[in-house]
Amino acid sequence: MIAPLALMIAGLILAGVGAQWFAWRAGIPAIVLLSIVGLLLGPGIDLIDPVNDFGTLLQPLVAVAVAVILFEGGLALDFRELTHSVSGVIRLTTIAPLVAWLLGAAAAHYLADLSWPVAALFGGIMIVTGPTVIAPLLRHARLSKRPATLLKWEGIVNDPIGALFAVLAYEVIAASQHGNGFGAAVGHLAVNILLAVLIGLAFGLGTVQIFKRGWIPEFLKAPLVLGVLLTCFAGANEIQEESGLLAVTVLGLTIGNAHLLAIDEIRRFKETLTVILVSSVFIILTATLEWSMIAELTWGHGLFVLAMLFVVRPVSVIGSLAFSRVSWKERFLVGWIAPRGIVAVAVSGLFGTELVELGYADGALLIPLAFAMVFSTVVLHGFSIRPMARQLDLAVKGPPGVLIVGAHRWTIDFAKRLVELDIPVVLADSRWHSMRLAREAGLPTYYGEVLSEVFEHHLDTSSLGTLIATTDNDAYNTLVCTDFAPEFGRRAVFQTGMHGSPEDPKRHSQTLGGLPLFSEPMTTDDIREDFRHGAEIRQTRLTDEFGWDDFIDVQGCEPPVIALVRGAQLHMGPDMPKAKPRDILLYLGRNAQNSQKPDENPKATSLAPEAQSK
Repeated sequence: MIAPLALMIAGLILAGVGAQWFAWRAGIPAIVLLSIVGLLLGPGIDLIDPVNDFGTLLQPLVAVAVAVILFEGGLALDFRELTHSVSGVIRLTTIAPLVAWLLGAAAAHYLADLSWPVAALFGGIMIVTGPTVIAPLLRHARLSKRPATLLKWEGIVNDPIGALFAVLAYEVIAASQHGNGFGAAVGHLAVNILLAVLIGLAFGLGTVQIFKRGWIPEFLKAPLVLGVLLTCFAGANEIQEESGLLAVTVLGLTIGNAHLLAIDEIRRFKETLTVILVSSVFIILTATLEWSMIAELTWGHGLFVLAMLFVVRPVSVIGSLAFSRVSWKERFLVGWIAPRGIVAVAVSGLFGTELVELGYADGALLIPLAFAMVFSTVVLHGFSIRPMARQLDLAVKGPPGVLIVGAHRWTIDFAKRLVELDIPVVLADSRWHSMRLAREAGLPTYYGEVLSEVFEHHLDTSSLGTLIATTDNDAYNTLVCTDFAPEFGRRAVFQTGMHGSPEDPKRHSQTLGGLPLFSEPMTTDDIREDFRHGAEIRQTRLTDEFGWDDFIDVQGCEPPVIALVRGAQLHMGPDMPKAKPRDILLYLGRNAQNSQKPDENPKATSLAPEAQSK
């Protein structure tokens, strides 16, 4: 029995990661593919039956996975992000959930024909917006800062709130069967919520002190946090069922805002764990569906989904943000985007079973209704967020830009070339003189240290997708690329001077730094020396009559090509594709005696300006 179960778990992880990869390549919401895989493996070909395969372990496994997901979400929340959004976030996590709960319960009763107790419970669950779905959508849509912050915070904070609303409804239902009143249930839940918050704070502050006092080695920090997380979750759940979700969210907020030195490593560990858990658990939950459950859905249930999309969500959000600094465009966008995810399905599954045991037969409808909401919101919101944000002028326009660290004469010239091609650029340097030259050239600049926390919160990097480190210090370039690689991607961070064999004692580890910017070993000093001898940054558009080979012939040898622009896409480094007609080459043009400028060849379409006086 153990061997088949182990094989199934391995297969689930592999299928989940495979679906995530395919979704990334295709540019579609991953949860859609995960749902399809779950339906195929479960009710489709009946390969897995989670209820029978996992037995009594299914519910605690799903609960632990949800706890890790919410903790990782809390860990990602930084109070400094709220500089311009604090009022909106407070409204979206206090007023909006209450309005959405009341309206959602009414819609569930009158349209989905659920009994009032079940409708009240399901209305509470439906206020959640999944952080596992919101985060990929925000990356895909490239929203401006405030609406992105509002959606991110709401998606994480409202998850435990929705679960607790459902707990309150369940407590009232259970209390009514034992002759207790509504007030007693509310008072009991309020006390337990306070205890859950205190438990999360206590575990969080204790963990922070252990880290700050150096009582634990580096290699045990991530495992310790995982152990603390599970203990906090289980302990809070012993006091009040589902209050563990609130406790672990508070735990994540506490640790995440303590600014620990090891916080980046902890975040990456939890992000990796979350990807595996989300992928596997969502397939498992989808596989629990049966065709008979899906067949029970009626037109009334479809009207309920439409009401949640087009009435409940917009009214609750736009109403709660009334008389705030949030613009009408931002209210409309936030009022439309509310994808549900794994938390909604997991909590629905838990309480659906409990309600059926209490004698409410319509509790069995919670799981298929939750999946209907997940499918509808993920598909509609996933494919509409980017076009709607563009229409409302709330999305970053144009291709992803370039962050250039190190302002020199050649990087300033290169940045000007990119701007001429409508590619956003930011030049960053901590030297005032270098920044002055960049400002005089009319380029966007950042004066300061890019590795500081101030940089993270004063420069919106949502419009940037590539980093180039070009300072005189190769070790510093390596540090910058290593720091930004998780955000930009390993294949999108580049540096000068990155060459040498792995055995070279002067070369840093291959696991550090970025990709080499040039195909030949070139440092910033080398390029500066070339500029002293008349070199310049040039650009040439290849044509059908003037191709790559003609370009090389004109140059006399292959010049150092910095970038290739194809359409709106910028390609750099080792991944640069082979040049073809209509591509634009940005390269270092040297004034060698056997070299000829492209504009001296009538077949080339040269975009190079006249040589500057040196």
